[in-house]
Amino acid sequence: MHEKHDVPVLGLVQEFLAARATRKPSVHTLKAYERDLTLVVGLMDKEAVTLGDLSPRLLRAAFARFASTRAPASVARAWTSWNAFFTFLVTEQVVPGNPMSAVDKPRPAPHSPKPLRGEDTPEQLLRAVSARDDRQRDPWPERDVAVLALALCAGLRLSELLALRVGSFHGRPGERRVDVAGKGGRPRTVPVEPELDAVVQRYVDSRRVRFGRARADEALLVDRKGAPLQRGGLQYLVSSCFRRAGINERVPRGAQLHALRHTFATRLAEDGANASEIMRLLGHASLATSQNYIEVTAEQQRAAVRANRTNRALGELV
Repeated sequence: MHEKHDVPVLGLVQEFLAARATRKPSVHTLKAYERDLTLVVGLMDKEAVTLGDLSPRLLRAAFARFASTRAPASVARAWTSWNAFFTFLVTEQVVPGNPMSAVDKPRPAPHSPKPLRGEDTPEQLLRAVSARDDRQRDPWPERDVAVLALALCAGLRLSELLALRVGSFHGRPGERRVDVAGKGGRPRTVPVEPELDAVVQRYVDSRRVRFGRARADEALLVDRKGAPLQRGGLQYLVSSCFRRAGINERVPRGAQLHALRHTFATRLAEDGANASEIMRLLGHASLATSQNYIEVTAEQQRAAVRANRTNRALGELV
């Protein structure tokens, strides 16, 4: 327990990050915590901010400066980082209470799903990528299709794809499942249908031909040299698949791989899945996030009904 108010805040930040690291969050999550905490400290208009300086008044002033040049979502994320930081300090009995309730938190814009546009776009994408393209320097359609299928048919995030191991798949034929290291350290298990299982197995077989048998604890997805795929490499792979399939104009701006995950969720909703089922399958922290897919689907259905030419004819009778 720290008994003095002159303890440097940046030192406490490092203690907080070390404690968070034991939960095994992603590197990007830890960096976001550190960035949000240190940036706000830097805006407190003091050379060396100590624990005793962290009054609600100082925090509000620093957050006002932080918010002046940033989007509401960035400010909300920083608020969440500071709330977690103070929760840690309270738990460690460093401070008696959490002052973040005195700092206004902006309300983020409603989440808007961004699935691929076009009824048959996912099928067109998979067909195009599964065809061997000799214009590529080293074509590997088995791997490329496996990446797309895991996002389209299991709803995996980019970070979850990178975290997959060769041994992440379990179960008997017809009852297969994949263990996923979810966002925020929340693990989940997603059912794997026989068709997706076959696609993954074809990829694993092709990988064995290229690089030999892999251990169960090795990364599932690798590049053309056999090294684990990294974030940038996976993003480039997905964007190149869109380009090869000629569907770039059907991909919502800024979505890329997430558009595949959103397509999975949207189709679940269209086929009758409820918000609770979508929440479990996608690993959402909030039921409200999953409900958005239901609402989008309802809007799409209403738009389809509105386009019915008979409705327009009825309008002429009124």
